[in-house]
Amino acid sequence: MRSYLVAAVQMNSVPDVSRNLAHAEDLIDLAVRQGAELVSLPENFSFLGQEDDKVAQAEAIAAATEKFLKTMAQRYQITILGGGFPVPAASGAKVYNVAMLVGPEGDTLARYEKVHLFDVDLPDGNTYQESRSVLSGTQLPPIYPSKSFGNLGLSVCYDVRFPELYRHLSQMGAEVLFVPAAFTAYTGKDHWQILLQARAIENTCYVIAPAQTGKHYSLRQSHGHAMIIDPWGLILADAGEEPGVAIATIDPARLSQVRQQMPVLQHRVFV
Repeated sequence: MRSYLVAAVQMNSVPDVSRNLAHAEDLIDLAVRQGAELVSLPENFSFLGQEDDKVAQAEAIAAATEKFLKTMAQRYQITILGGGFPVPAASGAKVYNVAMLVGPEGDTLARYEKVHLFDVDLPDGNTYQESRSVLSGTQLPPIYPSKSFGNLGLSVCYDVRFPELYRHLSQMGAEVLFVPAAFTAYTGKDHWQILLQARAIENTCYVIAPAQTGKHYSLRQSHGHAMIIDPWGLILADAGEEPGVAIATIDPARLSQVRQQMPVLQHRVFV
């Protein structure tokens, strides 16, 4: 592992795959021109629309999204995380919410099917039932051991509220945790930053959290604030509320320093 620049992309995706992928390409280009070698895209980056439409178009969305990720990785010679997109389940009636890590040669390095689904009734009157259209994954997220970027752990959005998932990743050796999200505006204002900082601090890991922002359709609105957080919990970059990129340095020396000063992973009693 060496020092490198990482980008957490912030988007305002809509129910238009072509428009979203064109916007994602512009932001990837922006990130690469600033020196980013590892680029992460948020949950629902290629399509953010009604659940029924997502399922109906899932096969086309998945095909276009995978082709896009591989093309971008090869064109820009970067490693890229597509933070969550629909992939049809065998039955065809539902989809999996899949995060995919792609290397510079266009090869799939790791895949993760989101486990925790967002089924909640919020105090602002909005109800979300992700399980109505999405099947929960059945496997814990993987670690990808990159010689250049360290041990990369995958997760998606609502997973961030379940610390045991990230403790599993840190036990597996994770040094960098991805949390691509489409966090709601209502929950994000109170919980987004503090949850990300908690996951970074308790696991002494860097956290890279690309995000959705603004209004997408009807009542759906995302919080924004794509972030990169260091192992001490310090915010290294925050994209604010407009589409753009948060860029920061991942430094192995900083990681070692924090883990030496605060060796919580060695002090665990209950496993």
